[in-house]
Amino acid sequence: MIRQYELVERVKAIDPTADEDALNRAYVFSMKAHGTQKRASGDPYFSHPLEVAGILTQLKLDSASIITALLHDTIEDTLTTLEEIERLFGPEIARLVDGVTKLSRLELQSEQTRQAENFRKLLLAMSDDIRVLLVKLADRLHNMRTLEHVASPEKRRAIARETMEIFAPLAERIGMQEIKSELEDLAFGELNPDGRESILARLEFLRQEGGAVVARILRALEETLAGGGLAATVGGREKKPYSVWRKMQHKQVGFEQLSDIMAFRVVVPDVESCYRALGVLHGAYPMVPGRFKDYISTPKPNGYRSLHTSLIGPERQRIEVQIRTEEMHRSAELGVAAHWAYKQEHGVKEGRQYRWLRELLEILEHAAGPEEFLEHTKLEMFQDQVFCFSPKGDVIALPRRATPIDFAYAVHSEVGDTCVGAKINGRLAPVWTELQNGDQVEIIRSKVAAPSPTWEKFVVTGKARTRLRRFVRSQERSEYISLGRSIAEKVFREAEHDFSEKLLEDSLGKFKLRSRDELYLKLGEGRLPGRQLIDTIFPYARLREVVGNVLPLVRRRTKKEHDSGAVPIKGLIPGMAVHFAECCHPLPGDRIVGILTTGKGVTIHTIDCETLESFQDAPENWLDVSWQQTSEAPGAFVGRLHVTLANEPGSLGKVSTVIGRHLGNISNLKITSRSPDFFEMVLDVEVEDVKHLTNIVAALRAVPAISSVERARG
Repeated sequence: MIRQYELVERVKAIDPTADEDALNRAYVFSMKAHGTQKRASGDPYFSHPLEVAGILTQLKLDSASIITALLHDTIEDTLTTLEEIERLFGPEIARLVDGVTKLSRLELQSEQTRQAENFRKLLLAMSDDIRVLLVKLADRLHNMRTLEHVASPEKRRAIARETMEIFAPLAERIGMQEIKSELEDLAFGELNPDGRESILARLEFLRQEGGAVVARILRALEETLAGGGLAATVGGREKKPYSVWRKMQHKQVGFEQLSDIMAFRVVVPDVESCYRALGVLHGAYPMVPGRFKDYISTPKPNGYRSLHTSLIGPERQRIEVQIRTEEMHRSAELGVAAHWAYKQEHGVKEGRQYRWLRELLEILEHAAGPEEFLEHTKLEMFQDQVFCFSPKGDVIALPRRATPIDFAYAVHSEVGDTCVGAKINGRLAPVWTELQNGDQVEIIRSKVAAPSPTWEKFVVTGKARTRLRRFVRSQERSEYISLGRSIAEKVFREAEHDFSEKLLEDSLGKFKLRSRDELYLKLGEGRLPGRQLIDTIFPYARLREVVGNVLPLVRRRTKKEHDSGAVPIKGLIPGMAVHFAECCHPLPGDRIVGILTTGKGVTIHTIDCETLESFQDAPENWLDVSWQQTSEAPGAFVGRLHVTLANEPGSLGKVSTVIGRHLGNISNLKITSRSPDFFEMVLDVEVEDVKHLTNIVAALRAVPAISSVERARG
């Protein structure tokens, strides 16, 4: 355990102007506050905040961060109050301690929800001052170093998983590679001890067998660089076991196939020397194609800068070389801690410079709940990146497999919301195109555009996904409210009462609702039956049976006179208030029925759909509907076919040709069974109505290569 004078000496060595008196007072205060408390290891509890403070001195943080580390557990684990901390140590220390204090265990529905809520609170705290995160990471690092003392295996694994999923990626995002690697390795040892031991054994064998080779490669690289007139320091570093394991899993290769278990690092005086060193090494040794990365001209989002290259180096060994300046090296090891600056004169903190942190805060603002927020932030932190350019030359870092929609939302939320297309490297491209490193992306916008719910199928960034879900929720709410009002008008009419919004207002208290829109929403979603609404407003009235009253369902978006017997449905967007059942794929011309389903609105089924049997006990949820013919051009509906086809060249082409000649469009195709002679498939075909589909079926049956064609009902 660090002694009091040793801690003060360490801080004074970093900052000679540090407040020695405040450090001594914080040391004594924390030791007295924790008193006789013990950790799971049996050590005095005070040893934990002291070790956390020691870790921060190694990172060369300011005295305020060290004092915060000493006090960070006093509010939750002792009788100390935040007011007492502020009175004794000032408002800055109180604010930092409050941000780092162990997050209270909320009585929430699940462990996942609790973790998500705690992470949300941590993010809010660190967004104000990045030092909150630095202290929290040091706190987690010491807890992981002593994890074996936690008695419960389940609790140890839960802590290790949280470390791997949240704290290690956060450390990486602020460039603290050393802490990130140690957190990952400690968590790996708990989650997969056998895997870690296996990697360690192989690394030990490699050290024994190839130790002399590494030394010879280092000398050869130093001599090559010196021959090129460069004063460079060359070193080597072995990858951590988890890093080796992850690369083996990602590349699906064995240990022996990895070429960069040992990374060689060249440190030179300035940026110009970095590129000179690269030229000298490429001139002396063959370069491995596709393995050069320039993170100096295009830094990573966490500020990491270096040149990376792979060579067939000395002794014909394939090696990875990283070239950087001394300043880049410090930043690579310590990240934000290496260049921490509390810019008092401007009133800004270093943390505000991190674009990813601002994006996570945007996700926090728009996510529906803590679980969705955690899902998107994990997505945001974990994925490898590609670097793309705007037309003005700005660099946008995105996860791998990102699309122009992700790019648009990364530029600005409004750009994403109004995106209608994209140009990649000057050429028009679909919005689902995967972006590659170096692509120049120009977003085509329209003021009247709106996000498409289908985009969520291919976007990969958390920011894009949360904005799209927010838009869909907004659209759904609007549709449900419109449908709910129509249902209210309909049930009033059937109960032979004039529709009155005043009566609805007066009944809100009985349903424990605050507004008419909330009432319409519950009606539209099916969570409040229309009969219950009437029975509550008119306790002695009963809905009369309606015989032969068929409600027309508007087939396309058409502007029409209001039909007194109709439920006006607008915007038939999949997943909104009205949609067509996928079990029977109803088409114009089929006899249909509408089912009001909780959380889904109205689902349209064919009258002979087997699914309808499950709704026999809820007749109030049935709506009689029919197709309303319009004078406008017909819309596209999907009919599903089961096709059995001879397994011979050209047979599939004949199917698509027949469908195309009959003005159908194949929107989806899935082969369900295959044999040497035949294969069966499911075809989704866009048609105008049931007659159109029937004509296509008849034409397909006339093709010799087709054994059978039937309309799918399930």
